[in-house]
Parts: sequence; structure tokens; C-alpha cells
Amino acid sequence: MTGLLINGEIREAKDGRTFPNINPATEESIGVAPDASHDDVDSAIAAARHAFDNTTWSRDHDFRAHCLRQLHDGLHAEKERLRQVQIQEAGVPVALTHSIWLDTILDSASYWADLAMSYPYETQIAARQTLAGVTSARTVVREPIGVAAAITPWNYPLPLNVFKIAMALAAGCTTVLKPAPDTPWSGIELGRIFAEYTDIPPGVVNVVTGLDPMLGEALVADPRVDVVTFTGSTAVGKLIMASAANNVTRVCLELGGKSANIILDDADLPSLGAAIAGMCAHAGQGCALPTRLLLPRSRYDEGLAVAQAAFEALSCGDPTDPATIVGPVINAKQRSRILGMIDGGKQEARLIVGGSTPDSLPVGYYVEPTLFADVAPDAVIAQEEIFGPVLAVIPYENDDHAVQIANDSIYGLSGGVYSGDPERAFGIARRLRTGTVGINGAAWFANDTPFGGYKQSGLGREFGTYGFEEFLETKSIALPG
Repeated sequence: MTGLLINGEIREAKDGRTFPNINPATEESIGVAPDASHDDVDSAIAAARHAFDNTTWSRDHDFRAHCLRQLHDGLHAEKERLRQVQIQEAGVPVALTHSIWLDTILDSASYWADLAMSYPYETQIAARQTLAGVTSARTVVREPIGVAAAITPWNYPLPLNVFKIAMALAAGCTTVLKPAPDTPWSGIELGRIFAEYTDIPPGVVNVVTGLDPMLGEALVADPRVDVVTFTGSTAVGKLIMASAANNVTRVCLELGGKSANIILDDADLPSLGAAIAGMCAHAGQGCALPTRLLLPRSRYDEGLAVAQAAFEALSCGDPTDPATIVGPVINAKQRSRILGMIDGGKQEARLIVGGSTPDSLPVGYYVEPTLFADVAPDAVIAQEEIFGPVLAVIPYENDDHAVQIANDSIYGLSGGVYSGDPERAFGIARRLRTGTVGINGAAWFANDTPFGGYKQSGLGREFGTYGFEEFLETKSIALPG
């Protein structure tokens, strides 16, 4: 175990407290993490504030890029250690660590290093008569907002820690990271890499871990924090908005989802089994996963048979087994919640596959891949985010009906459209009230593509210049023309 990172020092919590880090596949402790106090959080914020106000970090684009490239090298050097952390504390199947849970995100720091250098921080507006009747030239300056507090969840722990911190650092902010208490090592290992591999000055990056839910509240409510970037549930996002409002602190929120995969009547249904069952990866613990499957009434039985065969081919398993795709959910509380949602679903729809815990895995927080058919669009399991390997299959009559059902949600994070006619699918995608859409399996998730949601799926965007600008302020300077 490494420790908290505060003002450039890796150390224990101020009062020496720790808490166990539980492996969700074994229900056993794999070690401990520092249990930070409010004094630790206060010290981390103070360090970030001092580093922003009293160093050249915010103004030195070259140095920021240099440090982010060092982070890139450190992540690659520590890749196998980080892989084990993802498997052991988050239950990520080892097969998935070769994708966006680890391997394919390691170069992200280089993208942000490049953007730190290439972004146009100043633009000119030609001299002309202004509304005040005075001819003036103007310069629009984009500059870092200040101290960024990053609060991250347990489902994609390392990637989200890296993305949020790298974006903020590239823009010139200083940071305080609070990872989820279920996955503390993904945060403190990142802090260690910053300390050991980079020249980042003390206070620019701080990492605090702890069990007290009020630690996050302390971060959000502190007037020394200028922006909060949060990924997690919509319920917690609302609390963060309310708390941040007192200081009018900017918030960037990536929240819940109930995304729909729309299969059009001209799609190649027999080939879509893997695409349909893909929402069970990492036990369905993803906010953007398509947990509603919309099938045309004219091909409903055929589509349901494809989905059933795909789900029956899946099984929960040990995340260290390379053949496993569906590992455990994160903890006992989450498993109980998912099973409760499934029990409710049995009263409002037809259970086709799964619906319980696997008899073959008496230890570990496992939930069977579960498929419901004949789900009404307004059913609880079609409206509420379950965050487990549970898919609701909903029939629709025509394209307009499919769009209506897909949009009938408080969420609007992602979605998919499958069709033999890409132009038709693109037309459907345009009508969906959601932040991202993939057509025929195409992937939108990339460093240069904005990600975020409509409605109660969040505020703001991450990635690309859109995400970069969440950490910038805008200043207009007028000069005599």
C-alpha cells in the first residue's frame, strides 16, 4: 500500500487510520488504504490552492506537457501492477483490462500533453465600433479556472482517475482527487506514479482516500475549489450541484443512464448476439451501457431468440480467468440492490435468463446475466438504472415509436442503432435525446470525442477540446482600435 499524496508528500492519514480494501470476487481484504480525515482534505485543498496561486504551473504550457508525458511513461512502466489492482479491488475481468479499463487508455496522457501545447489560449477580434460607441480591438483569453476537485466512481476506477486529472492538469489547474472508497488503490497508485515519475511540483496533484462520505461534501463545499468534476449516480450528482451552488462553483457531472439499443427491422439480427450481450461486460457496471433493447414487433420473436442465446452463453466467473467477461459486482450492498430490482422485474415482465446468484459461485458478489422480455416502456426495470447485468427487451411498432420509447427516460447518456441502411440509422440517431450514439457497433469513446449526457445524465462534457474547456475561464480584454 502507498499513502495519501498531499503537497508532494506520500504519507499516512493524519490520525493513522486505515480501512480494508475488499476483493469483490473473494469477499476478502487484499490490504488497506489510508482513511483520510477532514484535516487531510483541508490540507490537500490548501496545497492545491497554494500551487495554483503561487507557482507558474497554470502559465507554463511546455512544462505541463512535459509532466503529462512523464505520466504517460509512468503508466506504461507500472502497467502490470495497475492491471492487478483493477482485477483485485474492482473485480474487472483480466480480459477487459486489455481494453478501456487499462491498456487502451494509457496513451491518453500524451493526447492531453499535445492539447496543452496546441490549444489556442488567445484569439483576436478585429477592431470595430463596439456597442459602447468606441472603436476597440479585443483579445479573448482562455485561462485555467483554478483548483479542480475530482470525485470518481468504482466501475472504471483507473481510467476515470487518469482522464479527469490529466484533463485538468493539461488546462493548467491544480487538483485534488478523491477516488471511490471501494477502489482506493486506483487513486493512491496514480498518486504514487505522479510522485515517482513526474516533475510535477508539490500541491499540483493531491490524492485523498477515505470512508467518510462527508469528505466529498467537504471538497465540493470548499470555497477554495473552483470546479468539481464528478462521475457517479444522478442522486449524488444532484447533491453535489446543491452543495456547489452556495459558492457558485462550476460543476461537470457525468451521471446515470438507461441507454437503448434500437434494432431496426432491416438489421442483420443473427449477427448481433455479441452486441446485445455486451452490456453484461464487467457485470453491467457502466453508466453508458445499453440496458434497454428495442426490437421491432415484426421481428420480435427472432430478436428475442438471438438475445436469449447470447445471454445463455454467458456465465459469471473468476475475474482472473482470461475467459471471463462477467465478473462480480462491486460489493454486497450493490448485489442486494440488483437482486431486489430483479425480483421486482419478475412481477412486471417475463424472465427469460438468469435472475439470481450463480449456485457455482457461493463466494463473491456475483449476479447472473439476466434477460427480461415483454417489458413495458414505463416498467421500473425499463426506467431505473440497475447498474448490473440486467437487460430489458421492449417491443416497438415503427421507427417513430422506437424513438419515442428511447427518449422516454429521465436519462440521456448514450444509445445505439442497428440497421442495414446507415443513412436511415443516422436519421434515427439524430432524433435521440442523448449525448452519444453508436451506429452498427461503431465506437464513440475516444480522447478527442466529447462525452456527456442530456437531461439527468449530467452537465458539461469530458474529452476533446470540449472537456478541456470545462477547466478554463474566458476573459475579454479590449484595446483602443
